[in-house]
Amino acid sequence: MNPSYELPRDEAGYSFGFLDEYAKREVRRAILKAICIPGYQTPYASREMPMGRGFGTGGLQLTLSLIGRGECLKVIDQGADDSVNAVNLRQFIELTCPGVDTTEHTGEATLIQSRHRIPEQPLNSAQVLVLQVPYPDPLVVVEASEAKRKIMHGEGDYSRLLTKLYEDIVRFAEITISHRYPTRINGHYVLDPSPIPRFDIAKLDHSPALILFGAGREKKIYAVPPHTRAEPLVFDDIPFRAEDFNDAQGQRRACQRCGASDSFLDEFSSANGTATFQCSDSDYCNQRVAAGNGVSCEVTS
Repeated sequence: MNPSYELPRDEAGYSFGFLDEYAKREVRRAILKAICIPGYQTPYASREMPMGRGFGTGGLQLTLSLIGRGECLKVIDQGADDSVNAVNLRQFIELTCPGVDTTEHTGEATLIQSRHRIPEQPLNSAQVLVLQVPYPDPLVVVEASEAKRKIMHGEGDYSRLLTKLYEDIVRFAEITISHRYPTRINGHYVLDPSPIPRFDIAKLDHSPALILFGAGREKKIYAVPPHTRAEPLVFDDIPFRAEDFNDAQGQRRACQRCGASDSFLDEFSSANGTATFQCSDSDYCNQRVAAGNGVSCEVTS
């Protein structure tokens, strides 16, 4: 590159956001196409990142292409702000994006990058949620050829995927998919919603926030635009069922730390071997405790 055209770099020796501006523009163009065709897997030239593929490189490229100075970023991993994956990604973004604020509070963030969870606190129209995706195509379990999968997506042919779900019902009396549940977007494309639990599928439907999905290893970007219909793939006579966290008596379990009975719960084993439950979303749980909703029993993992 001619030195007179070199882009400014920060003190760490990187251009803002690590990626060069041409890479960011290419990612942004792919994002625009994905928004225009909800659920469509838009190919893009996934770049090499300073971490192994499978550790959030797709979501990270989306975040680095969208983030700007003055943004407020939240990074979470399976609901937690302090897990290894979340901390590493947050520190990398702080290093390469000077002038960007980070937060652990969902309501303060303008950009949220997440792995495996959608926050409990409802998102708003000023926020963008980026989800890390390992495998973007739900049809890969029934068709190995990507060329044939593209034809099936284009024709809206998901009969083989429905057959797979039906076989589940025949064998186990219910659909046993616990995460990555295939979801139809805007009445046509069926996407893999990333490994979020079935509990979070309803949050995709008519969300006021833009939701983006990045698969770095598979080089695909897709989106659920704001206020777009998102429906789990089901049969007319067998309703979709999310995790209910009911006990043997049919009562809904509550978080042992904050008392919430409306959140997704993680199960832990206490010192005496009994099962205890706590909110997966650490910020939601912490805010309830700070507001005086906590119970006397503090649970740690």
